[in-house]
Amino acid sequence: MRIITGIYKGRHFDIPRTFKARPTTDFAKENIFNVLTGYLDFEGATALDLFSGTGSISLELVSRGCSRVVSVEADRDHHRFISDCMKKLDTQVCLPLRGDVFRFLKSCRQQFDFIFADPPYALKELATIPNLIFDKQLLKPDGIFVFEHGKDHDFAAHPHFVEHRAYGSVNFSIFKP
Repeated sequence: MRIITGIYKGRHFDIPRTFKARPTTDFAKENIFNVLTGYLDFEGATALDLFSGTGSISLELVSRGCSRVVSVEADRDHHRFISDCMKKLDTQVCLPLRGDVFRFLKSCRQQFDFIFADPPYALKELATIPNLIFDKQLLKPDGIFVFEHGKDHDFAAHPHFVEHRAYGSVNFSIFKP
């Protein structure tokens, strides 16, 4: 796993083979971030990374200059890996939280400039996540929510949907308040 751009551009982190998480491919990550530069300046932004997995997106957000990144991951080993990666970068910008994303969303009182969610594609509650984000008003007025999902889901009818991008088998739906 590598950081695409920013102050830590090119840094590599070896993901343990025992991990169940599938990191967003470098190809998909690079392309979606290219699209997002038209929507948001990450410098100084606050970000939320849900279902963080390997921490690939959190690392990218820190490298791109976010002032604060909250990274939520339920798996103990994945959480530890994310924490260790942040220690290697010697950064205090990212707050890796170990816990259930749905509990976090229900109790969160903060708003973010950017939210990224990459749940397991087979998660039965996957389709409810955009509504949770908007019902809880977790995005700032000019914020962006990017939702990674499989090809079986179509969010084009959602009232906050802006656009869809697909890179191979990786699908992103982009939402705005």
